[in-house]
Amino acid sequence: MEITVTSLGAILGLVLTIILIFLKIPAVYSLMIGALLGGLIGGASLSDTISLMTAGAGSMMTTVLRILAAGVLAGVLIKSKAADSIAQKIIDLLGEKKALLSLSIATMILTTVGVFIDISVITVAPIALAIANRLNISKAAILLAMIGGGKAGNIMSPNPNAIAVSSAFKTPLTSVMASGIIPAIFGIIMTFLLASYLHDKGSMVNEEELEISNDKDELPSFSKSIVGPLVAILLLALRPLFNINIDPMIALPLGGLFGAIAMGKVKNLLDYSNYGLSSMVNVAIILIGTGTIAGIIQNSSLGNDIIGLIEKLGLPLFILAPVSGILMSAATASTTSGATVASEVFGPSLLKSDVSALASASMLHSGATVLDHLPHGSFFHATGGSVKMAFKERIKLIGFESLVGLTMTIVATILYGIIGII
Repeated sequence: MEITVTSLGAILGLVLTIILIFLKIPAVYSLMIGALLGGLIGGASLSDTISLMTAGAGSMMTTVLRILAAGVLAGVLIKSKAADSIAQKIIDLLGEKKALLSLSIATMILTTVGVFIDISVITVAPIALAIANRLNISKAAILLAMIGGGKAGNIMSPNPNAIAVSSAFKTPLTSVMASGIIPAIFGIIMTFLLASYLHDKGSMVNEEELEISNDKDELPSFSKSIVGPLVAILLLALRPLFNINIDPMIALPLGGLFGAIAMGKVKNLLDYSNYGLSSMVNVAIILIGTGTIAGIIQNSSLGNDIIGLIEKLGLPLFILAPVSGILMSAATASTTSGATVASEVFGPSLLKSDVSALASASMLHSGATVLDHLPHGSFFHATGGSVKMAFKERIKLIGFESLVGLTMTIVATILYGIIGII
C-alpha cells in the first residue's frame, strides 16, 4: 500500500528541522527528528515513517559514494596548497587595482575546480584582508566579493551539490557544470556591482586582524597546481564529447592522483586523501539525514499541492525547478542539501514535463544558491569568521548575497525555461 504524508506534516517537519538547527542540535539529528515527527504528524504510522526515512536515506547512497570519492581531489588541492597557489596567481594577474573582481574570480575558480565554497572563501580570506587593509576596502565588500564568486563557481563545479543534481536528473555532471557558465557570468557581474557599492560601507580591516599568509616561494607552481582539476574535468568531459562514461567516482580521485604526481607530492597522497575524506564525511552524513526528510516530503502531498498552486496561478511547470531550489535551500541553509532535497522530491514531476532534464537541473541548481547562506547553516558563520566580521554586520549581508543567487537563477530560468536553449 502506498504511504502518503500530508502537506502539513511535511511542512511542519521542515520547520521543526530549522528550529532544531537554530538550537545547535547537529544537522543530521535535526533532519532525522524533523523527518520522524513530520511523518507522524502527517498521518503515517511509526513503522511506515521509518520505512520512508530509510528509503529516502538509501536513495542518497550513489551521491554519497561520489562525494566521498571527491575527497581525494579536494584534499590534494587544499593540503598541498595548490588552492592557495591558484588563488594567488589569479589575484596577481588581475592586480590590486581590480581587487574586488580579483577576489571574486579567485574564489570562483577555486570553487569551480572542486574546492568547497566555504573552504574557497577561507582560503582567499587572508589575501583579501591584506588587500582591504592596504586599499581601505570594507569587510562587507571583500566578503561579498568572495561569496558571490564562490556562488558563481558552485553552479559550474564538480562539488557535492552538482553531483547530487546530476544523479537525481540522470544527466552528465559536466553538462550540469557547463549549463551554469552563463548564469555564473551574470552572477559575477552582479557581485562586482554590489561589492563596489559596499566598498566603503561597514567596518574596516585593522592591522591586528591581518593573518600571516604563506610565502609564495613555498607554494607549488600554478601550472602544477591546476593539473589535478584539469584531469578530472577532462575525464568527466569524455561522456558528453565522445560518449565514454567515466563516473565521477573514478574521475575525481584520478584528478587528485595526477595532481599529486604533478606536484611531486605522491608520498603525501594518503595524508591528503584522509584530510579530504574527513571533510567529505560530514557532508555525506548530513546528506543521509537529508535523505530521511526527503523521503517524507517525496511521499507527501506537498509536491502535488505546489504543482497545483503553480497551475492555478497559470504559471508554467518549469517554474517549479527554481522555486523548489530556493525553498529547499532556505529550509536547509545549504546548497547541497537544498539541491538534493529539491531534486529528489520534485525531480520526478519535472522529468515528466516538457522541460529537459538538464534544463530543470540547471534552474534548480541555480535556485539552490539564493538562500543557502541563512544563519541556521554553517556557511553563514564560517564565512563571517574568515574576515572577523561581527554577527550583526554579517546579517546585513544576507540580502546582497541573495541578489547574486537570484540573478543567476533568473538568467538560468530565462535561458533554459522560457527560451529553452537546452
